[in-house]
Amino acid sequence: MAYKNIVLFGFMGTGKTCIGKEVARKLDMTFVDMDDLVVGRAGKTIPQIFSEDGENHFRALERQVVVDLSRQSGLVIATGGGVIKNAENVSDLGCDGLEICLTAKPDIILGRVEDDTSRPLLNTDDRLVTIKALLHAREHLYNSIPNQIDTSEMTVDEAVEKIVTM
Repeated sequence: MAYKNIVLFGFMGTGKTCIGKEVARKLDMTFVDMDDLVVGRAGKTIPQIFSEDGENHFRALERQVVVDLSRQSGLVIATGGGVIKNAENVSDLGCDGLEICLTAKPDIILGRVEDDTSRPLLNTDDRLVTIKALLHAREHLYNSIPNQIDTSEMTVDEAVEKIVTM
């Protein structure tokens, strides 16, 4: 493979984890979920980190994970949805890596995360309004990633095939 790592950016519910695991399996690479690494280091769930320590602390832990992962190779990395908010994260992870942004329509995202209570940013009365607002706020960041795949109407296998042929 010509790339050091494959890095999947995108909003929550766009398929970074399920697609990333299959890409890693197909290419005989190691799959890494950044949120899992942050949870492991903190010894707390993401909702606990947000409620007890705040989003800034979570982002600092996330930044440490980015630095560590950017020094490795042979990885398929599923980033946290907000990792893209820090330009240094994008730069570090993209160094010699294939950067891909997975996207999906807001109503599709809502359907995928509807029963998930582990997403602190969606602890709101109207999740769809929140999803649309967050997507709008991050749109320019997601659009800065050169490779875009809309997973709204794709199967996991279709998305995987698109990635492994890039």
